[in-house]
Amino acid sequence: MKVSSFRGIKSLIGAKLNHLKKVVSATLIIIAVIACHNSKAQVSTSSSLYQTLKKQDSLLFDVGFNTCNIPAFEMLVSDNFEFYHDQAGTMLSKAAFINSVKNNVCSLNYKASRVLEPGSMQVYPLEKNGVLYGAIQTGIHRFYALEPGKPLYFTSRAKFTNVWKLEDGAWKLIRSLSYDHQDTEAGDPDLEDTGSVEAWLKQNKVPALAVGLIDHGKLQQIKVYGELDNGRPAAYNSIFNVASLTKTVTTMITLRLASEGKWNLDEPLYKYWTDPDVKADPRSKILTTRHILTQQSGFPNWRRELKDKKLTFLFDPGTKYEYSGEGFEYLRRALEAKFHKPLNELADEIIFKPLGMTDTHYTWDAGMDESRFAVPHDSNGIALSFDKNHVASGADLLKTTIADYGKFMISVMNHEGISDTIAKQMLSHNTKTKDGRYIGLGWFIYDPLGEDEYAISHGGDDPGAHSICFLLPKSGKGIIIFTNSENGTKLYIDLIKKYLGQKGQAILDIELK
Repeated sequence: MKVSSFRGIKSLIGAKLNHLKKVVSATLIIIAVIACHNSKAQVSTSSSLYQTLKKQDSLLFDVGFNTCNIPAFEMLVSDNFEFYHDQAGTMLSKAAFINSVKNNVCSLNYKASRVLEPGSMQVYPLEKNGVLYGAIQTGIHRFYALEPGKPLYFTSRAKFTNVWKLEDGAWKLIRSLSYDHQDTEAGDPDLEDTGSVEAWLKQNKVPALAVGLIDHGKLQQIKVYGELDNGRPAAYNSIFNVASLTKTVTTMITLRLASEGKWNLDEPLYKYWTDPDVKADPRSKILTTRHILTQQSGFPNWRRELKDKKLTFLFDPGTKYEYSGEGFEYLRRALEAKFHKPLNELADEIIFKPLGMTDTHYTWDAGMDESRFAVPHDSNGIALSFDKNHVASGADLLKTTIADYGKFMISVMNHEGISDTIAKQMLSHNTKTKDGRYIGLGWFIYDPLGEDEYAISHGGDDPGAHSICFLLPKSGKGIIIFTNSENGTKLYIDLIKKYLGQKGQAILDIELK
């Protein structure tokens, strides 16, 4: 989960410019909006262009602005850059803009953090004669400040439109608009007030939301709101595609087998299966389950993202972090080869039947009740097609309910079916992804959260379907969030803060670092 926002230009431009308060011409905003709608259609979140702009955004803010790394920030800005702000006026040169950041934000006694609001980013390609020359990026960002001796606090929230241009093969930010600033965060949802939650969902264009609240080590509440699709109301037993939460089930199948001595986490997987694309690569002989569960397989997320669409090692297994769905698919094939049965059958035997998870499916099988399925929707609320897969994926497309996944989470919290040694490894800091966030075996670990508390977590993101879960094992608390919308991630911050309290805020603080 990513949380980051151009921290209201009250901080970006600094106190010296706040008094200007010039409102940028409405024409500029209209031009930006027209440009978005007259460009090609918005690209999907899985497209290479979207991922490229997401990376550029992260480099600009997470690496540059938020850490005051001026050289890193400056190298991504075009020499012809112009900046427009609806409260502080304009910056019509790169030098003026960079100097304002250097001499104001980076010289103050607090740290400024810009946070891209989850699920808000959209990308539109700019082409001439069929050749891509740039892209328009829109979204919502939040700004926070951290002063010595004080907790992180919110300062403002705004919409933005950025124009990126390819200059000599490199993506450069050439125009930026920040507008519609608000001094308050999004609403504070009360799950007991159905009317306010339904209004909140409509405001964010999220058809359905399902939430499970864990307290004292038990699933205490299941709350489901909205519509599955086109007027079909969501019910407590609605079935959601939870995307990469699939990996958590594949992980626990593997760890239970390892605890029983039936699977070796450090045995090279080529003994059971080797992908034809990497068979000639000697690194396939050293790849292990541990490399995959710690997200150090060396594989990309998906081979389809590569130019030749073939699986390859980006680096030697075990040497660095790279989140990969391909790794979990590789593990699936190895497990199926050794045990001579598909992953969904292994899941039934090892996880689903023992825990009574009768509404959970790796595949779209005869037991799937389509009438209860939450159809995925795009950011405008339009229903999307979905994959009725008949072959299990180790990484994606698990279908489940809050009640079922809650049973699973409680079993994970209690280390059911795994040895003490494996449990310790599952919760260890095997792979550092950023300060305070690690990967154990198959799970993200947030540590420390104060009072010796830590969290284990995972998220799931498919087009039109987003989900996330957190467990706080020491306090016995947790939250499960399922949505059927491309906008689903917009709800995360408010739900996490409200229902996980100070520990939820600590998780968000780690994400904001």
